[in-house]
Amino acid sequence: MCGIVGYIGSKEALPVLLSGLKRLEYRGYDSAGITIKNGSLTTLCAVGEISNLELKTKDKELSGTIGIGHTRWATHGGVSETNAHPHSSSDGSISIVHNGIIENFFELKEILISEGFNFQSETDSEVLANLIQKYYSDDLESAVVKALSLVKGTYGLVVLSINENKIIAARKGSPLVLGVGENELLLASDVSAIIEYTNSVIYLKDGDLISLSKEKYEIKDLDLKSQDRDIETVNLKLEALEKKGFKHFMLKEIFEQSETLKNVIRGRIKSDFSNVQLGGMGFPDTYYKSLERITFVACGTSWHACQVAKYLFERLLKIPINVEYASEFRYRNPVVKHGDLVIALSQSGETADTLAALREAKKLGANTLGIVNVVGSTISREVEGGIYLHAGPEIGVASTKAFTSQVMALHLMGIYIAKLKFEKFDPSVILKEMIALPEKIDSCLKLNDEILKIAKEFTYSNHFLYLGRDINFPVALEGALKLKEISYIHAEGYPAAEMKHGPIALIDKDMPVVLIANKSAETYEKVLSNLEEVKSRNGRIIVIASKEDQGIKRLAEHVIYVPETIDSLTPIINSIPLQLLAYHIADIKGCNVDKPRNLAKSVTVE
Repeated sequence: MCGIVGYIGSKEALPVLLSGLKRLEYRGYDSAGITIKNGSLTTLCAVGEISNLELKTKDKELSGTIGIGHTRWATHGGVSETNAHPHSSSDGSISIVHNGIIENFFELKEILISEGFNFQSETDSEVLANLIQKYYSDDLESAVVKALSLVKGTYGLVVLSINENKIIAARKGSPLVLGVGENELLLASDVSAIIEYTNSVIYLKDGDLISLSKEKYEIKDLDLKSQDRDIETVNLKLEALEKKGFKHFMLKEIFEQSETLKNVIRGRIKSDFSNVQLGGMGFPDTYYKSLERITFVACGTSWHACQVAKYLFERLLKIPINVEYASEFRYRNPVVKHGDLVIALSQSGETADTLAALREAKKLGANTLGIVNVVGSTISREVEGGIYLHAGPEIGVASTKAFTSQVMALHLMGIYIAKLKFEKFDPSVILKEMIALPEKIDSCLKLNDEILKIAKEFTYSNHFLYLGRDINFPVALEGALKLKEISYIHAEGYPAAEMKHGPIALIDKDMPVVLIANKSAETYEKVLSNLEEVKSRNGRIIVIASKEDQGIKRLAEHVIYVPETIDSLTPIINSIPLQLLAYHIADIKGCNVDKPRNLAKSVTVE
């Protein structure tokens, strides 16, 4: 959500800023802007795509080696050039870009207006520009510190002054990363924006203040005490951020899932299939042996992955498992005992609600683990252990490969803890099937053309119902979410048995019903009964079924056959056709698949 790029060095800043902003498009935005410093501060903004901003720069003299840029996702104030970042101070001497939310902006704005400061926008961020102007004498760094001392809220803040050839930036609750290049320094909210120029980075921490000049950088805290931060090397290739011939990033990422699943399990399964080996689980074996309860916190797709884990972990560990919406967790006095295990899931590792829930759990005395995709992200640094997905960058806003990777990682974690709790537990069957799963995913991907034909029949349906039972109920939720996110068709996921407690009233000849019916499930016969109920009411049925289940054809209009696997791994197999169905319906409708309206990839504000 929102993107920041800053540059100071020997190159022209404008091309670097525009390139970086394009790399950040996947995060979600509705306007963009840049400020270039060269004697004066020149700011240009545009509503819509980066290409609109690029057009506005064509006829301008924007030479300069210092600049900042931003992609905005509207919170305070509507979508307009006036509300787009960068924002300038009343006298034009300060330019800022800001991610986050200033909670006390109204009070600060009233004070500043009474002191003669003018405001052009409806945003909370503009307060920062005027506060910094208010406190500026001849030291931008000190002015930023004084301004931030009055602020309540979160910020990833980058500041330019007309009077100084430097960039000042600060972080609290919104990610910033420094790229250290040869004779140049870059700032960004995401490493993807700077990887084209350097793979040497420093992940800034909450409370960090950084000063950049052409010669050096210096990191301090908000008391202006110097801080040491290690330079890390990012193992990310630029080509991983390209579409590689696919029409959309989402389709590319769906087709990458065979490989990403291999990456999750690589080096983590013992050769004799007797156990898994996880190096970063954070706590001694004795802790896991006596573990009595686990709570998962997550949002959106990650929450669905946690719901799959609830079924799996309760089977394996025989202890209660709670799955909490991170956005609700800290507002309802959660019951978390000292020593309980809280596991946070987030693809980006920066999800604001999940991070807040994690911090609340730590305050309550919980031990914490994380499952994240982005190395160096805030959640990965604040938990005591966990698992990296190694799924590579996920650019499409609607998560696909991260979801299946999360489910696979959760299997590894569940087996790891189960083996410690129950020495006689034999995980060999499930581990062998995990090794075989990527090849079965490839078989699912070969169904693409068949699923495209089905999608064409249902592209202009107004509603969908997704049904699943047991461990595949969360997959029904996830399938419905994918369709909603990218095609804007109303869809609901339900436990199949709950259909007759309400949703069955909706079923008629115009209602497509997607039902998951793997033959390996203990509830298979029950699912067939649910199918009969839909068929008798003339619902249009699409079934995800096991390959050898030819008899199910009599009940369904369309059957998508997937390879057989053990029940606990069917959520991964079943996700593939549901992702493809949503993708093709959205694409046929002409929707912006990678950047659906109103959504952001990384939700870094509450």
